[in-house]
Amino acid sequence: MPYRTQESHKGTFGRIINFSGSGNYVGAAYLSSLSALNVGAGYLALAASKDITDKVSTMLPEAVYLSYQKALNKIKDFSVILFGCGISTNSNAYKTFRKVLSSAIKANTPLILDADGLNLLAKRKLDLPAQTIITPHPKEASKLLEIPIDMVLKDLEASAKMLSEKYNCVTVLKSHRTVICNNNLEIFINQNGNSALAKAGTGDVLAGIIAGLVAQQMSLFDAAKLGVYLHARTGEILSKEYSEYSVLASYIAKNIHLSILELI
Repeated sequence: MPYRTQESHKGTFGRIINFSGSGNYVGAAYLSSLSALNVGAGYLALAASKDITDKVSTMLPEAVYLSYQKALNKIKDFSVILFGCGISTNSNAYKTFRKVLSSAIKANTPLILDADGLNLLAKRKLDLPAQTIITPHPKEASKLLEIPIDMVLKDLEASAKMLSEKYNCVTVLKSHRTVICNNNLEIFINQNGNSALAKAGTGDVLAGIIAGLVAQQMSLFDAAKLGVYLHARTGEILSKEYSEYSVLASYIAKNIHLSILELI
């Protein structure tokens, strides 16, 4: 886990700007934001439309809430950008995505790209910041690589390497044994987790965890590896109480401390 000095304030542990959520996916904005804070990030602002921020703010008063325009004007003030959890793929989301990428490249700000952010990326060839983590599941990976999903599933390691090579990024290719690959094509395979994680919202939680670790100045590869482990291990721990059937994504977001406590 990242070291936490006692001589600290909220800025010490990083500032995340989270572009997430849309009409049908309020939960994605909530889960990704909650998990980023619960893994130790000091400050998080959610950038979303007012209907989303109004709803999420009632569940998560610890976050700050910004309109898209205010968030885009303040990107340089943040240490990490999380983009894509439930944000949709409409024209407005695409325009926001283009602006976020441009600002991130100029400021050299690390970017974690998940879900609809990956779908937007797959539709058009766009330059990514030098420090980028992508978190596709196999279907998203097939779109990004423009190959059938069966080919992705047949060789997850090769697919992760192709993604990292094509996009010059750290890849977190999610599966029952998640594969993490860095820009140098080094591979790490997570051995933890179970079917409790096969439920809507858990990907949003993972993206938030990774963003929270990057905010605390971990390297992208280390943050991806540790984030995947904490996510998977928390699922295992909760399964002992709730069974693999009944663990919800929100339980994982709220109980990351259980796996952290095993490490510290």
